[in-house]
Parts: sequence; C-alpha cells; structure tokens
Amino acid sequence: MPEEAMLAGLVSVIGGASVLTVLARRFRRTDDLPSLENWALLDRKLKTVWTWLLLGGTIYTAYTFAAVPGLVYSDGASGFFALPYTVIVCPLAFFLLPRLWAVARQHGYVTVADFVHGRYGSPPLALAVALTGILATMPYLALQLLGVRAVLAVGGLYPRGATSDLIMFGLFAVLTVATYRHGLRTPTTLSALKGIAIFCSAFAVTALVLVRLDGPGNMLQRAAHRLAARGASDASLTLAPDQQSAFLTLALGSALALLMYPHVLTAAFAASGTETLRRASVALPAWAGVLGLFGMLGVGALAVGIRPPPGRAEAAVPLLVEHLMSPLLAGLVLGVMTVGALVPAAVMSIAAASLFVRNVYVAYFHPTATPKRQVRVARWLSLTAQLGAVAFVYGARDQTAINLQLLGGIWILQTFPTVTVGLFTRWLHQRALLVGWATGMVTGTGLVVAQGFSSVVPFDLGGHDVEIYTGLAAVLLNVLVAVVLTPTFDRIGAPRGADATALPSRLNLRRSPEKGASSL
Repeated sequence: MPEEAMLAGLVSVIGGASVLTVLARRFRRTDDLPSLENWALLDRKLKTVWTWLLLGGTIYTAYTFAAVPGLVYSDGASGFFALPYTVIVCPLAFFLLPRLWAVARQHGYVTVADFVHGRYGSPPLALAVALTGILATMPYLALQLLGVRAVLAVGGLYPRGATSDLIMFGLFAVLTVATYRHGLRTPTTLSALKGIAIFCSAFAVTALVLVRLDGPGNMLQRAAHRLAARGASDASLTLAPDQQSAFLTLALGSALALLMYPHVLTAAFAASGTETLRRASVALPAWAGVLGLFGMLGVGALAVGIRPPPGRAEAAVPLLVEHLMSPLLAGLVLGVMTVGALVPAAVMSIAAASLFVRNVYVAYFHPTATPKRQVRVARWLSLTAQLGAVAFVYGARDQTAINLQLLGGIWILQTFPTVTVGLFTRWLHQRALLVGWATGMVTGTGLVVAQGFSSVVPFDLGGHDVEIYTGLAAVLLNVLVAVVLTPTFDRIGAPRGADATALPSRLNLRRSPEKGASSL
C-alpha cells in the first residue's frame, strides 16, 4: 500500500507536467510565419518573471539538485562549491547578458556563435564556438536523464528489465514531441511548475529534517560524527587548508563556464529586453538559496544515516525524502525532482539544434535555407538530440556520462575569452583566439584524462602542491596564447575579419526593446 501511494504521488506530478506540455501551444501564440527566432527564442518577448523562471529552471537542473547534496554527503564541505559559483554567476549575468542580448537583438543573432561570426568576421572561429557548445551540451543533456533515473529508482518506477526502458522512453516522449512542435514554449510553461514545486519541496523537506534532528546544531554534529567515522581524511564539514584552492578555483571556473552554455544563453536571448535580464539576474540568488537548502539535505542524509548504493551518492536526497515523508508526499516530491529535468533537457535540445542549424547547416551546407526550412531542420535535430540522450543513457555507464560532462565544462569554458572579450574590444586577433581555443581544449582534456577524470590538477608552487580547477588552468593558458600571438599575427599582416556588429565604446542599453532595443 505505501508503494502504491508513493507511485500515485509521483505519477500525478508527472501527469500534470504532461498536461502543461500539451497546453504549451497556447503560450504567447503569434501569427508570424515560422522562424527560428520564434521557435527557439519566443520572438524575444519573455517578461521578467518568465525570464527568471526559465533562467533558473534551466541553470538549476535536476541533476544539480541531486548531485550537490550527493557531493556533500560523500565529500563534506567541498561539495558546497556549487553555492559560491551560483552566487558568482549572478553579477556576471547582470553585466554580461544584457550587453550580449543587445547585440543579438539588434542584428537578429539566435546563437552566441552568430555573435562571434559577426564580431570577428571569422567563420572558423564561429564554427569552433558552435561545435564546442554542441559537444558540451550533449553529455549535460544525458546527465538529466541520469538524475531522473536515480529518482525513479527510489520511487519504485524504475525496475529492472524492459519496463524501465518503456517508462523512461514514455516520460521523455511527451517532452520530445511537445518541444518539436512548440519549441521554447514547452520548457517556459514547465518552468512555472518547476519553480513553484522546487521551492515548496525544498522548504518542506528541510523543515522535516530539522524537526527530526532537533535543530541545525544537532544535525551538523551528527553528520560530522558520521563523516569522521568513515575514516576519510579529506571528508569533513569544514574545508582543510589544502582544499581551499580547489574550492575557490572550482567555484570561479564553474561560474565562468555556466554562462557560456548554449542552453543558458538561449534562455537569456528569449528575454524581452536588457532591463528584463537585469531584474531576472538580481533575483537569481533565490534559486541559489534553494540549492543551498538541497546541499544541507546532503548533511541531513548523513545525520539521519541514509545509505545510498555504492557509487550512487546522488540518490541520498531521494532516499532521505522516502525515509522522512509519508508515501504520498514522498511521491509528490520525487515527482517534482523528476519534472526538474524536463525544463533544462528541452532547452538544451533547442540550443544544440539552433547552433547546428545556424552555424553549421546554413553556414556550410544550405546558405539559402528559408526560415521555414531552418525551423523544420531544428525541430528534427532537437528530437534527435533528446532521443540520442536516452539511447546514450541506456548504452553507457553512469560514470561515462559524468566524465563527459566534466569534460564538457572544461570545453565550454574555452569559449569564454572569445565571447566576453569580443563584447568590449576586438584587440585580440581572431586567429590568435582560435589557436588559444585549440590549446585550451587539448590541454584541458589531456590534464583531465591524465588525472583519472579528476576536476582538479595539482601544481607545484614554491614546493607546495596547490590544486586548481583544470578548466580554469586551461582557459588561463588559452588567454595567454591569444594575447601573445595577437601582436605576431598583426606583425606578419594576417588580415582581420570585418566587424558586422559595429560596437561603439558604450552601448545604450536602456532604451525600450519595443522601440528598437539598443542602438549599436
């Protein structure tokens, strides 16, 4: 009987999400002819609340809400690195995203690679940014399915055998079809359900944990005792001195990488104006606060004595929910965590499809493709991306997806210099940026593989081993190469591409988007 009640709660939330995907076609309908800007960006008409919901729902994925408390459960304080990095993202988003939106709106750019092509006049550099975005997005998309599978397993909806395959396929089939037909309308509609449900669930489960453990002090004491009992020297609720450099560089590097992910930029480009993006960025810390509560649930799982399967620490919070709540409420919360994967998964597939259509298909294979044809190709690519992610999860080990996503973060970070420097100056030569990008990609990948897929790499500084986030080390080398080679290319007379954006020294970002956005 308890199993049936949990199943009923879980299925009811998933069913509600399915109904919303069907209703997505009614969200901000227009009579315009089909275009990629309409399908992928909703004609850039999202107001502040919807932008905040979509950005938060896209940035904070289902796997994030499972992996962060899982890291805290297994590693202690070092797992909280996600909190400062999500806080660092907010001021970066406040200053960078409105400027990038203004350029994209003025010139009709749909992807960040469109901006790179226009700013530097370099098709190879734009292609490198586009392919990097697609390459980094695909394992991230697969990771959403791993988060869903962990939740469904706890809820009893993921048994072994063919039934499990049918459940996973059915869950994402509705999302895939809705995204195919309605584009960004689908995840935007679902983001409202995700936002309300995630916030309510986080507060409810946290309150139950604190009541069960007689307050935060007792919870921390019991969790620290259980971590110490494991005998792991690097697992503690306080950072050791030799962990601080890794913690800081992970937070900084992850924040820089996050803003370069195509799904985050797609959600940002859908905003109605620069002030909309600023207001949404100011409110983003609310999502970071909820993530902090989920991180504390990892401490709560330790204190309660939850024991997830070996190597599956991300199941700690779902198991904690099952342990503390009535079966029906537990099913509802697990359903919320499942729905949490649908928003980012849909936006990721849309972003990857847009990059391929605009910067590979149109740029190299069909320059005269009509807007209607571009939308048709993008729809099929988004469908293929989601089905491919499902097939990947079935055919690969969980650790393979996690390792690829780790590499994806390092890869996408290598586009940061090209995009952000280009927003303010064209001093760096496009060929130097391309060489710097290639250097960072090769170096970052090599270091990660050499370290056994560890996210940090040790450096000997004055006789002391200092651990630094591999992606940050690679991007610093990337920038150094670009800075050193720029005068060299200029000296030998290597031509610079034409600047189609014509950015002045200062952008007028305060004009109403309905009256022409910003003047460039």
